[in-house]
Amino acid sequence: MEEPQMSGLNRRAPVRSGRGRLAVQILTVIAIFVVLGLGLAYCAKSGPSGGGGRGGPGGRPSVTVGVAKAVKGAIPIEISALGAVTSLATVNVNARVSGQLDSVAFREGQDVRKGQLLAQIDPRPFKVALQQVQAQWQRDQALLHAAQVDLARYQTLKSQDSIAGQTVDTQAALVKQDAATVAADQANVANARLNLSFTRITAPVSGKVGLRQIDPGNQIAANGATPITVVTQIDPITVVFSLPEADIPAVTKQGADGLQVTAYDRAGGMVLATGRLASLDNLIDTTTGTIKAKAQFSNGGGALYPNQFVNVTLLVQTLADQVIVPTTAIRHGPQGDYVWLLNSDRTVSATPVKVGPGTPETVSVLSGLSAGDTVVTDGGDRLKDGASVILPGKALSTGGAGAVGAQKRGGKAGGHHHHGQGSGGGTPG
Repeated sequence: MEEPQMSGLNRRAPVRSGRGRLAVQILTVIAIFVVLGLGLAYCAKSGPSGGGGRGGPGGRPSVTVGVAKAVKGAIPIEISALGAVTSLATVNVNARVSGQLDSVAFREGQDVRKGQLLAQIDPRPFKVALQQVQAQWQRDQALLHAAQVDLARYQTLKSQDSIAGQTVDTQAALVKQDAATVAADQANVANARLNLSFTRITAPVSGKVGLRQIDPGNQIAANGATPITVVTQIDPITVVFSLPEADIPAVTKQGADGLQVTAYDRAGGMVLATGRLASLDNLIDTTTGTIKAKAQFSNGGGALYPNQFVNVTLLVQTLADQVIVPTTAIRHGPQGDYVWLLNSDRTVSATPVKVGPGTPETVSVLSGLSAGDTVVTDGGDRLKDGASVILPGKALSTGGAGAVGAQKRGGKAGGHHHHGQGSGGGTPG
């Protein structure tokens, strides 16, 4: 009868053992949370925002910021636009006489000078035509000479009353007729020589030759629809772009001609050429409210190519002796523009400013700052009026613990601190 009692005790023992393990697990979880909470509290006290440094007003940690000094300088007033490169001259090279194309004396894409031989038409038929009109000219000159001799003889006989006056008058008319024939022969000779010269096809302008459209051996007609090639003048070259009509007074006030124009590549990162404004159009496009402008550039290196799209900036004016700060220093608030001004005790103050013209990188400040003032350019989103800051290249440390490692990590101190030579004491560096 004792064995059933023992088996009953054995059945209750595992229940008590399970409850004990559950309690141990709960206590373990609570201990882990306590340790994590203490760790987070420690990290918050010496974490990223403070850089391991001294706290700001109200216990707020200091913030690492980028700074720059306001300086005196010049601000260019520029107008940006998108333009297209255009050639001063694009000429189709056509034959001026009909004939067989004997040879082509250029390479496609070659730079040529005005008057340089480009192609040759078979000159033999034109040489024969010249010889024919020259022979006719010589024959008519002989007839004119004979008529002049007869006229002189008739005039002598008339003075002796040995010939009728009508005969003299008829001979005089014949002389004039022969003289006109000789003059026509001279024109025919000149025309034949001109046609012979047209068999040499030369470059009408200096520039770059395009692709060849007609191959040697083909019979070509004068002024045909298909040119032999096209010559495009590329130096100098022009860029045509549009300006808003609101900018016309600023351009004309400075003198439309001669203003500096800079051409950039399509991405806007590389300067291709620098030239001068040549002219403005004489009317405004009513559909776009813009006016066309043309600038001329020296293009000896061929950086500008006809029909290329480029970005241009027109320098209208340069404002000298301006207070200049980086564009990133300007903040915008409900009350207007302001900057974070760095004080001597490494705190910052929100200072209202009046912003003037600028560039993508810098801006002029008309009022609120003086040359030499230091302003915050980076990290301003985390600042409040009167907050203390850590400057680039500086570090704050507490209790002899250095912040060199934190500075190397962009001013954010982690859980590792460097001691010894890098501690820098307990004051701001």
